[in-house]
Amino acid sequence: MIQGLGHITFSVSNMKRSIEFYSTIFNSSPIVKGDKTAYFEVGGLWIALNLQKNISRTEIHESYSHIAFSVLPSDLHSLMQNLKEAHADIVQGRERNSSSEGESIYFRDPDGHLLEFHTGNLKQRLTHLQQTNPSILTTDHYGE
Repeated sequence: MIQGLGHITFSVSNMKRSIEFYSTIFNSSPIVKGDKTAYFEVGGLWIALNLQKNISRTEIHESYSHIAFSVLPSDLHSLMQNLKEAHADIVQGRERNSSSEGESIYFRDPDGHLLEFHTGNLKQRLTHLQQTNPSILTTDHYGE
């Protein structure tokens, strides 16, 4: 049975640049750093960077596929500062009701991976969906 999320791996084209980027946005140093790989531990999650210089990265800029990191609303300002310091490509996210779904900052890493800092949680999202479109959910007992 699944015990949880083990790790997330990103293919990167320039290890030095990516280590600098992730170190800055997470305000953390890698726990492993090599020529072809680096590991970070962020909020108990293992994030791996693997060097892959010569792969196509065109579709990554068109997709909404992304990883969202849970953050506290009080940390959004300092996280935005980290993103600016890292010269992150901050992008427009989807329309949302921040009072019921939480706030988000969407951004891309140097290779185009879409990431998000998000203050909401699943229970908030389900409550919002029930209120705006009750037929979308099969149960209203989540989190009870």
